[in-house]
Amino acid sequence: DKEVRAIFLRLFAQLFQGYRSCLQLIRIHAEPVIHFHKAAFLGQRGLIENDFLTKVLNGMAFAGFVSERGPPFRACDLFDELVAFEVERIKAEEGNPPKMIKHVRELAEQLFKNENPNPHIAFQKVPRPTEGSHLRVHILPFPRINECRVQELLQEGLARSQGAPAATRGDKKCVVPAGPPVGMF
Repeated sequence: DKEVRAIFLRLFAQLFQGYRSCLQLIRIHAEPVIHFHKAAFLGQRGLIENDFLTKVLNGMAFAGFVSERGPPFRACDLFDELVAFEVERIKAEEGNPPKMIKHVRELAEQLFKNENPNPHIAFQKVPRPTEGSHLRVHILPFPRINECRVQELLQEGLARSQGAPAATRGDKKCVVPAGPPVGMF
């Protein structure tokens, strides 16, 4: 699973290499607007005639990508590092499948570590039902839910959340590295 995700991560890092140089921050409104220059991106990469990339850039998913990853000051992740710093490595590995596979495995390991920061915690596996367990008749019916108690619990939770401070995310924000300009590709 992680290796497949790492392959797609590399693919999109290669596909969008240099996208940050085509972003423009417009500060007309109280909330800044981020605009992506598709024509400049495609033109500088010599891909104006590429139907696939044009359709990708015109899609809603890419618009969400730009709005989420466009701000110059936010929490950085593995994708940002690939786009900004791994350009030469990815280019060099194109003709060398063993190196490419090694890099994919390294990325997969990083993805796994990001999702499982405490590997020493063992997860209990749920055992499979025994043969013929579906034929048992002594299974008790699921108990009825007490609607009054559910409402009480909801009210208690709402009361606690109103008095609690707003939750803050633990990600450290930093200036997103721009990486090399599009013209290099």
